[in-house]
This record gives sequence, structure tokens and C-alpha cells, in this order.
Amino acid sequence: MALDRHTGENSLLFIKSEQLFDWARAHSLWYLAFGIACCSLEGLIGASGPRFDFDRMGVFFRGVPRQADVMLVAGTVNYKMAEVVERLYNQMPEPRYVVSIGACANTGGPFREYPNVYLGVDEIIPVDVYIPGCPPRPESVQYAFLQLREKIYAQTPERLKERENARR
Repeated sequence: MALDRHTGENSLLFIKSEQLFDWARAHSLWYLAFGIACCSLEGLIGASGPRFDFDRMGVFFRGVPRQADVMLVAGTVNYKMAEVVERLYNQMPEPRYVVSIGACANTGGPFREYPNVYLGVDEIIPVDVYIPGCPPRPESVQYAFLQLREKIYAQTPERLKERENARR
């Protein structure tokens, strides 16, 4: 008698380690907040408060880049800060994700005419999820984390394929 006939092929009994790791990774996103301007106060702190509780989603703040999975960039990135943003991104362990919060981090915001401002943090580091708004609403920050979860789940088949190809 085969167990997979009774429980199904996608049962917890037959889960692959990559699927388990991706599930754990998606439900325990620790973020490094890099708040340069007002977006970090309005969107991030509002989303971390008791009304929009991040803790129940498994999202926790970490002050050290070596313990963070997600980097949240909120605010205008100028040429002086670009080096710091890139250094912190490089200190994060793989797999690492970046969320760009607010109009300033996405496109330069109202400061895009100035010559020392980057027109989006994606000119420095790769961005996975963009949050629009000036300032962004706490609900949109939570929605971005849900989108990031979906992105992590979408990467599971790719990892399984790589694992099977490595065996051959």
C-alpha cells in the first residue's frame, strides 16, 4: 500500500526540503529598515504599530544586515547614500530581497531634478517589490510583504529543478 495514494502527493508527509525552506523563508521575513526620509516614519512605523501588526505575519525588524532577509529602502537616495545602501545590501546573506518604499525611493520623488539624486534605488541594487505613494499607507507596506511571499513561493519550482539537475 503506497502512502501517497492515501495522503496525496502534495501532503506534508511528502514535502521536499526546498518547499519546506521556502515556506519557512516566506513566513519569517526579517527586514533591515533603511529609512532615509519621512516614508520610513509614515509607512514603516505605522505598519509596525499595534493596528497593523507585522509580528503576526512573521515580519520582524533586525538592526544588523547579516541577520536580515529583506532590505526596506524608504526615502531619497543621493550619491552619498548610494555607497552605504550598496554596502548594506552586500552584507545581507542570500537569498536577499529589496522593497522600495515611497515615491522618493522609487523615482526620486519631488527631488528628482537635483543632480545628486538617484532616480530610484533600482539604479544601485535590484528591487523586488515597489510600494507607491507619498507617504505610503501601512496597508500597502503589508501588501508588499504579501507580494514578496508570493515571489518566494514562485521561486520554489526553479530551486527544485536546479536540485534535480544537480543530481544528474
